This record gives sequence, C-alpha cells and structure tokens, in this order.
Amino acid sequence: MRITALSGGVGGARMLRGLASIGTVDLTAIVNVGDDDVIYGLHVAPDLDTVIYTMADVHSNARGWGRTDETWQVMEELDRFPFDSTFRLGDRDLALNLYRTTRMAQGAMLSEVTREICKVFGIDAAILPVSDDPVRTKLLVDGTWLDFQDYFVRRRHADTVADVRFAFVDAARPGPGVIDAIESSDAIVIGPSNPILSIWPILAVPGTRKAMRGKRVMAVSPLIGGSAVKGPLAELLPNLGYSTDTEGIVRSYGDLLTDLVVHTGDEPDRPVAPVIHVTDTLIPKADSAARLAREMVAWLG
Repeated sequence: MRITALSGGVGGARMLRGLASIGTVDLTAIVNVGDDDVIYGLHVAPDLDTVIYTMADVHSNARGWGRTDETWQVMEELDRFPFDSTFRLGDRDLALNLYRTTRMAQGAMLSEVTREICKVFGIDAAILPVSDDPVRTKLLVDGTWLDFQDYFVRRRHADTVADVRFAFVDAARPGPGVIDAIESSDAIVIGPSNPILSIWPILAVPGTRKAMRGKRVMAVSPLIGGSAVKGPLAELLPNLGYSTDTEGIVRSYGDLLTDLVVHTGDEPDRPVAPVIHVTDTLIPKADSAARLAREMVAWLG
C-alpha cells in the first residue's frame, strides 16, 4: 500500500514511525516547513528534524524536542554573553543545523539536504519538505503578527491568538516529489498533529490540497477528551472559531477528510461527514505507534 503522510510535530512523527514499521507500506512523508527559522545564523527546521530524529529513534521523549544523549556546551557558553539564547539547540542538534545551513549556502535545496540527512540517519522512507521555498507561519497576538518561534518558544505559546497566516506561501511551489507522492498514493494519512500549526501550512502550499481531491484521506485526531496531548491546540481551536471536540477537528480540515480516527470515548454526539474509527490514539512508544498504524492500514483496506 502506498501511503503519503502529512506530518508536523511530535504526534505526526510518532505515527510515521509506526507506519514505517509495516513492511507492506510504501511510505512517503510530507513535512511542514512553516516552523522553519534562522536561529544563531542557522537554518533550523524543527518539524523535519523531529520526524528524522523520531524515525531514527534518537528523539528526546523527555524534552519533546531535540536528541537523546545531548550535550549543551555551546549553549552554556552562549549563556555567558548578553545574548538571547532562549531557543536551545544541543551540540548534536547544532551539528545537523550547521550541515544543513552550509549545504544550502552552497546552493543545495532543502529537499536535497533532507535526503542527505536521512541517509546519514539510516531512514529508508522518503521524507519531503512540503516546499523548498520559504513558508513561514505567523500568529496575530494583540494586533501584532509574531513569528512562529517567537510565539511558540520565546513566549511559550501562552498568548491568545486571533488569527494565523502563512507568509510567502502564494509564491511557494510544492517541493520535488510532493505532488507525485500525493497523486500516486493509495491513501493520504494525517497524524495526530496540530491541524492549525502543523497541517494548515502544508495544505496552504498551492497545489497540495487540490492534489488530494478524490483521495482517501484519513486523519488521526490530536485531541483526547477535549485536550491536546501536547501543545496549544485546545486554546487555538476556540480562539479561531472551532470547538475542542471531534466536530471541531473535522471542521478545521474543511471538506478534506474521508476518515477520522478518534480516541475511545471521543465519538461525536451527532453524525459527521467522515467515517469515524475509534481506538486508543495515544502513541508515546514505538509499539503503540505500530499498533495504531496496523489498525489504520486495516481500515484503509
């Protein structure tokens, strides 16, 4: 079965790890780049790195970002200077970002560098940035448009968000292989990612949503009992006019979904358009992610 997955953040990365464990699945992941930023002069791609680290089994579950067995000598030295070092990058993480930035300065595209990094980490699945062009998530807070990392990291996503937009997206083109992966897939799968911050930027890139028309599109709800396992989704949804339940998740995707997987007990009170599948959607470990992936593949048939 050819599955193309849309992913951003920890939940989506964990679902990818589960799908990659199934030998009968030919997996391609299209990853959000709206969180990308220049930090300490380096091109940092948090969602791409979370996917790579998780699939290579070196992601730090304790912190929820970065790598296991990390050291912090560069950050400790930076802390001595009058310098904003709020955004923390461990030494190993810095090495990857140094490589990415150097290769891109040499003229390599983000997609090309991502392939090179995946090879180093032994990842067989195709990991594709949704675009090689800049797409930057902006959030409206108290009348001011904030960069994503200012909102999420420096201000710890504590602000009330009135609106979201994706800068430069109108000029962005889908990355190499993105549209082909969507059109040639048997199904599109969307992990338990934040739809607003992780998936909307992917769908905003011209051509991606259109390519999904007529496809089987199955999403996993990131809500359990009205709360997000991680991150600010439960606060974002009502601020942007969506309810914090299964119906709100369906509405946040418009008419895109044919199927939605929800956690046990989160079945909607009234009929909704997608087919609803019910199971345990909490996937903190590799075995639980593999179990959910097997169930999803079975439902997709």
